[in-house]
Amino acid sequence: MHWLWVLIVGAIIGAIAGAITSKGKSMGWISNIVAGLVGSSIGEAVLGSWGPQLAGMAIVPSIIGAVILVWLVSFILFRH
Repeated sequence: MHWLWVLIVGAIIGAIAGAITSKGKSMGWISNIVAGLVGSSIGEAVLGSWGPQLAGMAIVPSIIGAVILVWLVSFILFRH
């Protein structure tokens, strides 16, 4: 049951990151989950696990990490 919550929270974090970077409409739900989970790992590794936590993920560092990840991936893939 814990993994289900991790996937749901990862999807929400990825959707928030997509909305902040205005790339949310071009991302699918699988991309939101991946961006949320990978961004959470990056954010917590760099910034630590401070602030409120949900499903074992610190929300604020996770969102910051996901925003950075979405921005970098969109910059690399969609450079014109």
